[in-house]
Amino acid sequence: MLLQLALPRSLRTRQWGRFVFRPAVRAASTTPQRLDLLAVDKKWKNRWRCDPTAQLAKKHGKQKAYVLSMFPYPSGTLHMGHVRVYTISDVLARFKHMKGYDVLHPMGWDAFGLPAENAAIERGIDPAQWTMQNIANMKEQLRAIGAHFDWDRELMTCSPSFYKHTQRLFLMLHKRDLAYQAKALVNYDPVDKTVLANEQVDANGCSWRSGAKVEKVELKQWFFRITAFKEALLKDLDSLTDGWPERVLSMQRHWLGKSSGAHIRFLVSAPDGNYNIQVFTTRPDTLHGVQYLALSLTHPLVVRLANSNPDLKSFLDSASSLPEDTKSGYRLPDVLAVNPLSSLETNSSLQSSIPVFVAPYVLGEYGEGAVMGVPGHDSRDFAFWNENSGSQPISFVVKSPSSTEQNSAESLSDGPQPFTKKGVLADTCGSYSGMSSDEGGMKIVADLKNKGNFADNAENWRLRDWLVSRQRYWGTPIPIIHCGSCGPVPVPDDQLPVELPVVEGAGLKGKQGNPLESAEEWLHTSCPSCGGPAQRDTDTMDTFVDSSWYFMRFLDPSNEANPFSPSQVHPVDVYIGGIEHAILHLLYARFIYKFLATSELFPKELSGPSMVAEPFLKLLSQGMVHGKTYSDPSTGRFLKPSELDLSKSDAPLIKGTQTAPTVSFEKMSKSKYNGVDPTSCIDTYGSDAVRAHILFSAPVSEVLEWDESKIVGMERWFNRLWRVISDSRTSLGNFSSLNEETVKSLNDITLPDLTKISDDEASILLIAHDTITSVSHCLDEMPYGLNTVISNLTKFTNALASSSLPTSASTPTSQTVLYITLSSLLRLLAPITPALASEFWEHLHNNILKSSNTTSPSTAVPSIFSSPWPTLLLSESEVQSLRARGGKTVAVQINGKLRFSTVIPSPPTTETTSDKKGPSEVEKAWILTHLLETEEGKLWMKERNDWEKRRRVIVVGGGKVVNVVF
Repeated sequence: MLLQLALPRSLRTRQWGRFVFRPAVRAASTTPQRLDLLAVDKKWKNRWRCDPTAQLAKKHGKQKAYVLSMFPYPSGTLHMGHVRVYTISDVLARFKHMKGYDVLHPMGWDAFGLPAENAAIERGIDPAQWTMQNIANMKEQLRAIGAHFDWDRELMTCSPSFYKHTQRLFLMLHKRDLAYQAKALVNYDPVDKTVLANEQVDANGCSWRSGAKVEKVELKQWFFRITAFKEALLKDLDSLTDGWPERVLSMQRHWLGKSSGAHIRFLVSAPDGNYNIQVFTTRPDTLHGVQYLALSLTHPLVVRLANSNPDLKSFLDSASSLPEDTKSGYRLPDVLAVNPLSSLETNSSLQSSIPVFVAPYVLGEYGEGAVMGVPGHDSRDFAFWNENSGSQPISFVVKSPSSTEQNSAESLSDGPQPFTKKGVLADTCGSYSGMSSDEGGMKIVADLKNKGNFADNAENWRLRDWLVSRQRYWGTPIPIIHCGSCGPVPVPDDQLPVELPVVEGAGLKGKQGNPLESAEEWLHTSCPSCGGPAQRDTDTMDTFVDSSWYFMRFLDPSNEANPFSPSQVHPVDVYIGGIEHAILHLLYARFIYKFLATSELFPKELSGPSMVAEPFLKLLSQGMVHGKTYSDPSTGRFLKPSELDLSKSDAPLIKGTQTAPTVSFEKMSKSKYNGVDPTSCIDTYGSDAVRAHILFSAPVSEVLEWDESKIVGMERWFNRLWRVISDSRTSLGNFSSLNEETVKSLNDITLPDLTKISDDEASILLIAHDTITSVSHCLDEMPYGLNTVISNLTKFTNALASSSLPTSASTPTSQTVLYITLSSLLRLLAPITPALASEFWEHLHNNILKSSNTTSPSTAVPSIFSSPWPTLLLSESEVQSLRARGGKTVAVQINGKLRFSTVIPSPPTTETTSDKKGPSEVEKAWILTHLLETEEGKLWMKERNDWEKRRRVIVVGGGKVVNVVF
């Protein structure tokens, strides 16, 4: 039984169970008033599972919309972060569907990778078996959260039918010389004999798996030449400014790292000879102030000297355990560098011979792995010099051009600080003295170039080619065959896929290195070119390669002839995923998409020099979900649930003591005992309550502090809306304007003559109009504010609940207003709580359609998702007319001064007592919300003053005057 009997409204004067009941304001209804949310949830999920079209039928021939959430790794269980991202994507996909789009909302599995391989080793099973078990489990969990995906397009990257095309992509890149082999310094585990990603090396420089000290070794590896597309990857970010968060765009630009400056060459003398070492700098104007040269840990000169210098070797071995912001360095004995300016001029102030250090802060992959140290004009160099120079003085060679701004060497009482701005070259700069930084820098570079080619104007990038080799089993095999006569030979297309051999977990366990090297039958083959004996490449691809193109496979998953879908190419309209993928995944996907756009596989209209080829038009990066965490205040130790007395939720205690634990919200993890099982939560409250709560608790981009106890607020809202539906069902029982067809075209229902409606009806119409406007705008343009959608819908519900309309609508005019506003509310709610909205929709329409003369009593109610998204109810002139008629004039004072007066809708009737002296909190919230929506309110309360920093709001005269104190 979906609905349970409750107390008459006249008796609900206190909290009863989980719900709060209010004193009666109108006659009690005999309709059941309590919802069984779990039964509603089960009913609709079962119905949709039996008939998926009953939920969202495809709308062919309409404009297409591609809504995609980043596909998950099949770890075995969903966490609350998964629930958040998939709820967001489901809401947006359902919204687009109701707007009339042909929506693609698929799901797949990022199924290759090290975790599955390790799990298989621990359990002695095949990684494929482990992965498939996890996929089956997580698929059921995804269905449990009420998300509707196109399961007929489901993919998994570990399937040969998918990675066949990943291999084809590799070969396409190889043919264009964009996939190549080269030697590179990598993290190498000498015990497991495998290359490790940076993330697999712990803070002490040890392998997270074997515990062995990681070595930096030079190995031959496969790379993708992503740097060939660096200009397009940077330039095309400008086309995404309206669709991507600025934070993510900045992270992408920083990772690409384009900077303009100069290459400066220093002559370096070392015990084994002389060297020319090139540095890149964006500040050649500071060259007179160079006081040291710093080399990276992996610079070729450093590696060479370490072979004969035990102290240097010891420093290099220990450097990996130093913190990221370390100021430590090692001065290379008997190694000096010469400032190239000494070849241009004789200058007694110029430090011509400078020491050379090895410094962990210098990145080996940036520039040439060498930096010129200018402590007087760079904060990082300043800190390093103070730590390693033995208190030697600092040279300042650039000063402020303004006489009112002193050189920062003299500006602080605690000693000199670096002057990092551009300015004017100081008197110590010889012939360059008095020049501006820009002019002096250009002149120095030109003179050094002419004198002895000691400098050149240059451009530098932080981006390096993408290393895709992995010495692991559970990944896409690289489709290259190595022949002693022919060298590396691509596997022919008709021999794809190169499938992984079956290696059981027991076969993986205890083996060092890559198991593919021991798979004799698989390893040995014949050369496709000469037919002679050859061996397969035993590296597998980085799993980022799979995710760099998976979104294209969803477009046409059965297309084997052309997996990159020339007739189906469509960028993702809305892409939702965590901020942790803001750099690498998005960068790699953009690279592959741009590469494919230059191939013959793309339609002509989507390629060519004038086309901006971007795979994701709008990006939503949701924040993490943190869980409530309890710790011992004396030790900081995280406490297990079994160690806590939570009988008083507002005052928990550590069991056996009177000590209150420290409560905080932290990233969910097993070690902190603060993880939340989504399945358990859904089994307790129903998926719709969990969905609504997770959207309401925080803006999309911010961290969500999960507090399960607050879901009761969603339940109260749902029950309040149910009471409105129940009351309205009786009032609309003989609503003759509705039949089965008009339910599918509700936006065509004509409003009654607005001059003849009551004030209550006018107020409800205005609220409905404003809510449709705000919710539609948020879902279309501002989805980061999905929490405000919930707020707007609860306000709309409260207004209807406080109105007399649900129980008193008896004329055709009042019935039309009631039905239009109520049906609009349910349609606005449908993407967020699909089961609940469907239940309300069916309950409301069953009575109406069965009473209609044009409809058979046995006719099923059309799905709410077959009805259109509500359009705006009123024109601008009608809005102004109704506001003036049914509104109230409010004078607004800012810090005691009258700033403006405006008309807003009258607050809905509320339950008040006759001796009330002022507006209720609900009325105050109503007045302030509508003031902020007016042009004057936006100007005076948001633009000229920061509304969030208000100190006090005083509403007097029943709302005639509002005084805001900032």
